[in-house]
Amino acid sequence: MILSKFPLAIAASSMLLVAACDPGAPNQSQNTRQGAVIGALGGAAAGALIGNDGTVRDRNRAALVGAALGAGVGAGIGNNLDRQAEELRRALRSDVGVSNNGNNLVVVLSQDLLFATNSTQVSAQSQNDLMIVARSLNNYPDSTVNVIGHTDNVGSAAFNQDLSERRAQSVASVLRGGGVSSARIRSIGAGLNQPIASNATAEGRQLNRRVEIIITPN
Repeated sequence: MILSKFPLAIAASSMLLVAACDPGAPNQSQNTRQGAVIGALGGAAAGALIGNDGTVRDRNRAALVGAALGAGVGAGIGNNLDRQAEELRRALRSDVGVSNNGNNLVVVLSQDLLFATNSTQVSAQSQNDLMIVARSLNNYPDSTVNVIGHTDNVGSAAFNQDLSERRAQSVASVLRGGGVSSARIRSIGAGLNQPIASNATAEGRQLNRRVEIIITPN
């Protein structure tokens, strides 16, 4: 009996969500809507659980309140990602990739621009790019940052693993130098294990030599 009423709360929450997140609304981004959907569903479920000791009416009311609050929080996170991504695209060079998948931002920098061959010293030009990223991270402080180094398959796996770790650490160090809290940053070496292109061609190997800065809202 109690469980049969729970879908009613979810359905009512979804109706509230659809009304609040009309896809036709002006300047309403997809990631903001997606965040609202996820937040509303989570809020509805949490609200129903919190109100589990009350009457059916109390549980439904708690679910609706939870959905509304969750939608607001989720939409806010999605909107921040949209804004941060757009600001980074405008400020960074065109050869620095910025993608927004709705859950996090991924900033991709070519290792050929970041470093000289076999070096872990960040170039002066790339330090400027990383300072832009650091300022953005400081402007949007409620996130965690994974800095992941990637290589091509030239050389041994052990060599590439070590190189990717040291290069990720170098990029993370520049971000820390830009004022980003060390507690937010983790550096990771992926070595040659996560290619995004074929290592059979020079062009593919160049794409695989990269550092990704993954920014995930808390």
